[in-house]
Amino acid sequence: MKLVPFGSICKLQNGRAFKPSDWSEKGDPIVRIQNLNNESKPFNYCNFSVEERFHINTGDLLFSWSGTPGTSFGAFFWNRGFGVLNQHIFRVDVDENKISKDYLRYAINSQLNYIIDQAHGGVGLKHITKGKLEAVEIPLPPLDEQKRIAAILDKADAIRCKRQQAIQLADDFLRSVFLDMFGDPVTNPKGWEIKKISDVVTKVTDGVHFKPEYLESGIPFISVKDITTGELKFDNTKFISKEAHEKYIRRCNPEYLDILYTKIGATYGRPTIIDVKKDFSLYVSVALLKPDHSKINPYFLKEVLATSALKRQADRSIKGAGVPDLHLIEIKKFILPVPCMEIQNDFVNKTSNIRMKIKKIKLSIKRLDELFNSLSQKAFAGEL
Repeated sequence: MKLVPFGSICKLQNGRAFKPSDWSEKGDPIVRIQNLNNESKPFNYCNFSVEERFHINTGDLLFSWSGTPGTSFGAFFWNRGFGVLNQHIFRVDVDENKISKDYLRYAINSQLNYIIDQAHGGVGLKHITKGKLEAVEIPLPPLDEQKRIAAILDKADAIRCKRQQAIQLADDFLRSVFLDMFGDPVTNPKGWEIKKISDVVTKVTDGVHFKPEYLESGIPFISVKDITTGELKFDNTKFISKEAHEKYIRRCNPEYLDILYTKIGATYGRPTIIDVKKDFSLYVSVALLKPDHSKINPYFLKEVLATSALKRQADRSIKGAGVPDLHLIEIKKFILPVPCMEIQNDFVNKTSNIRMKIKKIKLSIKRLDELFNSLSQKAFAGEL
């Protein structure tokens, strides 16, 4: 199967650089990176005429060239009607008599790891230039074969999507049980004692503030890209030496049932609980919270941190120009309702079966991801 540069078979149209002063409460929706992979995220709007080259509509293929690897980076289909495109997203225009957009999405996304390696940027946020993206080579069979491959991958992808939807429903159920038992953390209708994060943990710290020397194997080195989906993943981690790890954990020592909290980049403010007993070190983009088990149940703390009320506290505390940065001193000030341990433990016990089911579904998704990646490799090698 012949390889061709991505830019030779499509035209990339970047979005418009809207300013906050352009935003309105009504008008045409401005499609930003956050709107590509999360339909719950609100739109900004503009109430003036925007050049046609920035228009998008249902069925358009978009490529987010700036964002957090693993979440907002890559190719997406837009399916929510008319909008105007914000900067940091390309509309990918092709001649559909020669190129299948469904095939093209799978083909370019199969190269994401390579694309991310070519990208530049700071902690938690990467950018790929138009020239480098256009130079990425992808396999290009005849149109009929493109459509056949896309149809096979569509079926495999649909199964993965259903599993993801099951996880979302289970997560929503956990949130509803939490709100039913404890109420809104903002209004605190049940009158629980209010405390700061610093009152219920023994440590709030973060990972090393420099890039270490990476190795082909060794101790996993976790950054924000490894936990943005709300779970700790070791699939695509970098590695450091045992000696470096032993040095780093003197200040930041992640352990079983500690909380990890994303603090730098577009996916800041997401908690996950360490539910495996495994050695690893952290990068500066991730905060480590060590719950005081005599005052707060780690699973309860994780659920509180995942509420919209705590996320709004994070939103108000963000520093930095360009790349969001949540400082440790601000995290320590977050306030939350803290019921007695008996009630916290009751919540954790009542929801343990749901958490186990979520874990099993995630394991199933991991296997499906491996199958899908294997299928993709065979497809793009001409072996299907």
